[in-house]
Amino acid sequence: MTEALNKVEITFDDFKKEVLNDYKTAIISRECSLLGRREVLTGKAKFGIFGDGKEVPQLALAKAFKNGDFRSGYYRDQTFMMAIGAMTIEQFFAGLYGHTDLNFDPMSAGRQMGGHFATHSLDENGNWNNLTQQKNSSADISPTAGQMPRLLGLAQASKIYRNVTGINQTNFSENGNEVAWGTIGNASTSEGLFFETINAAGVLQVPMVMSVWDDEYGISVHARYQTTKENISEILKGFQRDNENNGYEILRVKGWDYPALVETYQKAGEIAREQHVPVLIHVQELTQPQGHSTSGSHERYKNAERLAWETEFDCVAQMRNWLIENNLASTEELSEIEEQSKKDVLEGKKAAWNAFVQPLKEEQQELVALLNECASSSSNKVFIEKYASELASIKEPIRKDILTTARKVLRLVINEPCQAKIATWIASYKSKIQPKFSSHLFSQSDKNVLNSKNVAPIYTDDSEEVDARLVLRDNFDAIFTKYPEALIFGEDSGNIGDVNQGLEGLQEKYGELRVADAGIREATILGQGIGMAMRGLRPIAEIQYLDYLLYAIQIMSDDLATLQYRTHGRQKAPLIIRTRGHRLEGVWHSGSPMGMIINAIRGIHVLVPRNMTKAAGFYNTLMEADEPALIVECLNGYRLKEKMPRNLGEFKTPIGVVETLKEGKDITLVSYGSTLRLVEQAAKELLEVGIDCEIIDVQSLLPFDIHHDIAKSIAKTNRLLVIDEDVPGGASAFILQQIIDEQNGYQFLDSKPETLASQPHRPAYGTDGDYFSKPSIEDIYEKVYAIMNEANPSLYPDLF
Repeated sequence: MTEALNKVEITFDDFKKEVLNDYKTAIISRECSLLGRREVLTGKAKFGIFGDGKEVPQLALAKAFKNGDFRSGYYRDQTFMMAIGAMTIEQFFAGLYGHTDLNFDPMSAGRQMGGHFATHSLDENGNWNNLTQQKNSSADISPTAGQMPRLLGLAQASKIYRNVTGINQTNFSENGNEVAWGTIGNASTSEGLFFETINAAGVLQVPMVMSVWDDEYGISVHARYQTTKENISEILKGFQRDNENNGYEILRVKGWDYPALVETYQKAGEIAREQHVPVLIHVQELTQPQGHSTSGSHERYKNAERLAWETEFDCVAQMRNWLIENNLASTEELSEIEEQSKKDVLEGKKAAWNAFVQPLKEEQQELVALLNECASSSSNKVFIEKYASELASIKEPIRKDILTTARKVLRLVINEPCQAKIATWIASYKSKIQPKFSSHLFSQSDKNVLNSKNVAPIYTDDSEEVDARLVLRDNFDAIFTKYPEALIFGEDSGNIGDVNQGLEGLQEKYGELRVADAGIREATILGQGIGMAMRGLRPIAEIQYLDYLLYAIQIMSDDLATLQYRTHGRQKAPLIIRTRGHRLEGVWHSGSPMGMIINAIRGIHVLVPRNMTKAAGFYNTLMEADEPALIVECLNGYRLKEKMPRNLGEFKTPIGVVETLKEGKDITLVSYGSTLRLVEQAAKELLEVGIDCEIIDVQSLLPFDIHHDIAKSIAKTNRLLVIDEDVPGGASAFILQQIIDEQNGYQFLDSKPETLASQPHRPAYGTDGDYFSKPSIEDIYEKVYAIMNEANPSLYPDLF
């Protein structure tokens, strides 16, 4: 037996019981994979991707995994989840079927395909559970290597908790002793996010253990097309730590060798937990018995020799041999375990299917009864009875079948007595069922941003006018004093206090861990923030310029923006993302790709303050909320003068609320950010020719004008122009859609609603490049004038 297996003195019988229980878990997991594939192929489930071939190393991982630890993993870790007691057979199949009840599919309530795992960090009210008393899995995502940046932040949280004083660790940490465990398939190590995270973890020296499950293939593509030297640990040898340099501990182990795996994982866990050193475990010689997924068979791309080797070195088969060779079990004992496990899985599958389909049958029967009742009094009786009969004949209905039938029958009973009954049933059904698929895009707790109240900045007669950056700096100072769990990091954020000096002197005051520099690696800066926010810290991740947010947009979109949604409100990451953008000079420092951003990150609030006081107010608001947000500061506003508020850290800018900067009667001008200063100047010049503009600052793109104040303005002016420095059809199109579709603003319009955006190309360099690329004062003036000319040509004759 290995040293690791004997570290705690137990009797032989206890030891035997433990390893046989591990074997049973492996067999149950394998049977779930085999039966799960059949459920897909027979049509009960839509798609399957399973963890067969990876069972034994996951057992070893589970043994080293302790309460408080976090997993950030790969969508094949079902054995691990079973081994830590976080998933039952019934729950495995509920996820496969897409059961929308969190009580049956606690991973995502049917919102993610099977194989995507999570534990509950929050209770039903959105309050934190005690994460130190449970084993934790951050919610999986499908994009390969997308779990890596978050893993970095989960590990860094332990470093913060261990080394920063004053933070209340209750529910979150035991002096930073928690390890973040990552898993990934070997082919996905080709992704840039993997390498970026590996480098960042080595720099930061965080307690992270990274497992690479290596079965030599990425779907059908062999490792020779994936990895230099076909060996990820070989090409990462330069990361190995030594006596002079920090780095990684790199370990290799065969994926079918149960005792060596247990020993390796115990060693890795101890190094990471005690020394806060990252560890890479390359788990080699694994198999994938059923291929990548239910989309195809691996016999198409593996030769006979490889298939024969996989049969012999299947990790479960090898564990079976080890048990027999070491007299831990007889063939008969193992056969008994295998037979019982098959029965348990079959029964669990049946229970999961019955629980899934029973509510649907009840809904089916309810509608069939209503249709038959309506048919008796309808002129379309024959057709309605046909619909009712067809619906009743479906043995395994889905909700699409049910609602489609009701909506089709509604067309047949227009102006008949039953129309109201069916219409009411449809409305009631939608209100009950739609939230099962749509809830929790944003927080539904009492800490959501819409519950925040406006607190105005306080000024006195002697309030000083200062460079606007100082308002931000002093407000951040107040935040870091008020919230010990708050921290900020990014490129140039620490030593020099960010490129615009909004953090000047704060690293010296609060230390290098709370106000930190980061490498040029936007995706993992975001990942640091996501992971730390998931562990109770309040990080602010700084992306130096809005143009470079695109490096991180995938992580924001696929991970952060969907977190509350894909866990049905049971995980959250209230990360604040700070960046600066809009007008400056040059292609890569003056972009405003807001349309791209707001359409990619639904689930994250997008805030576009016009000045630094408004921005500071947003930071204060968000620190009291539990939702993620992006704040885009005006890049050309740091040196403009603003008054210094007296209530730093306390005043709050409301989110989702517009502000009217100037009242007017002729036309409503809607904009945000730096462009507002141009709009205000144009409005002054238009007033000279008798055109009185109302100016509205959007302030917040997501959420947008929750009180519909823009429509109220249009009701007064009857005209609308949206001014934006994104490309045509970008954010301006979104704003217009919100005003027309959501606010019904069209009903007040006497002129065509119009937009004025930048040119479709990136802004050229220099002042002239800005003038000919983005809306100018003259562009705004002439656009408004043309609208008024169309309305009253005699009063406003043609300019051109």
